[in-house]
Amino acid sequence: MVAVPRIVVAAPASGHGKTTVATGLLAAFRARGVKVAGFKVGPDYIDPGYHALASGRPGRNLDPVLVGADLIAPLFAHGAAGADLAVVEGVMGLFDGRALAGTGAAGGDPGSTADVAALLSAPVVLVVDAAAQGRSVAALVHGYRTFGSGVRLAGVILNRVGSDRHEAILRAALDEVGMPVFGVLRRHDAVAAPSRHLGLVPVAERHAEALDAVRALASLVTGSVDLDAVLAVARDAPPLAATPWSASVVAPPVSAAPVVAVAGGPAFSFSYTETAELLAGAGAQVSIVDPVRDESLPAGTAALVVGGGFPEVYAAELAANEPLRKEVAVLAERGAPIAAECAGLLWLCERLDGAPMCGVLPAVASMGPRLTLGYRDAVALTGSWLGPAGTRVTGHEFHRTTLTPPAGTAPAWAWRDRPDRVDRAASEAAEGFVAGNVHASYLHLHWAGRPEIAWGLVAACG
Repeated sequence: MVAVPRIVVAAPASGHGKTTVATGLLAAFRARGVKVAGFKVGPDYIDPGYHALASGRPGRNLDPVLVGADLIAPLFAHGAAGADLAVVEGVMGLFDGRALAGTGAAGGDPGSTADVAALLSAPVVLVVDAAAQGRSVAALVHGYRTFGSGVRLAGVILNRVGSDRHEAILRAALDEVGMPVFGVLRRHDAVAAPSRHLGLVPVAERHAEALDAVRALASLVTGSVDLDAVLAVARDAPPLAATPWSASVVAPPVSAAPVVAVAGGPAFSFSYTETAELLAGAGAQVSIVDPVRDESLPAGTAALVVGGGFPEVYAAELAANEPLRKEVAVLAERGAPIAAECAGLLWLCERLDGAPMCGVLPAVASMGPRLTLGYRDAVALTGSWLGPAGTRVTGHEFHRTTLTPPAGTAPAWAWRDRPDRVDRAASEAAEGFVAGNVHASYLHLHWAGRPEIAWGLVAACG
């Protein structure tokens, strides 16, 4: 049984202030000496970076669509081990998840915040942007409390409240429906984090400024939220019947300990914490390489994992790092296993927006105006160390770049209903590259749901 106090920070929709409140709560409680753990619902990579900065421990994702509902409680128990309080930041609106895919727990879409809250038996605190409403806030909150089932809406935090009179109107309305108000945040543009075409700017790109922002959020939340009331609600969460997930007990033994380089730094900051843990659990020595700054791979590198990020922002720096680009090309030529997702795919191409990249794949990439976003049910078209042809996975796609050609002669995946294709006859399309032991694609996978990926990569090191 897991008895970690926990709350889920949700909202009626995106943009109400979930990240502000969740990050601020983590930082505020940590400043009080409380050991905190932060989680994010869904496939987001950026918010967990701010959670990690606020909590002092890795930020983690809880996504039933990518890993399966059965793994949510074990992954939570693993990530919250030793914590006095866990704060889970939701995604989109409380009941929004993978649309048109049935219904998850508590009446929400699969993968929704409500789905995860029910799987964790966690009380929900609703963050409401009240800037443009008065008494109507009561109707809104009442609706969220009564819709669906299995979600306990414990209270609200009002955001962007304009004045004392505005606050009094909102509190009186919520009192009429018996909804506790845990805090009231006034307008706080001074502590807003900068954003870009895929969301907030990652912590890895602005560490000093992000630290300042987290400190400001801690101060804001400490002065505006009843932390004792929030902690009391979190402590009301019942014990959770779950065995903590472990990367070290699920992997077959290996006779050697190959060095697996994992790309990091400002250009490649999109990676799930469990990826490195699974590689280590499979027997690898994990070493971080920053392609913006490091001119060589770690000594003895036998494999390379390159996740997502913003290579288009750092295209000039990546192009200038010719020594590392050449080493990666040599690594691929000698048959070392390479896993590349999204940003990693772009880095392995010949060029990105005209700048030379590693030249491992016969393709060029360029930024475009259109965001490609969503879950994908994919099937492997070409067998590799990742799995045999016919392997089925669910992943996530999130980018504004296009690739020419979109697939190699040995494509990685096919999936249906690509949003960039209007011809329904061509709605299933090949995507990605399998070349030797290189597996590169736009598809982001959460390896905790498919630990055999880590095992296959380590085993392929030879």
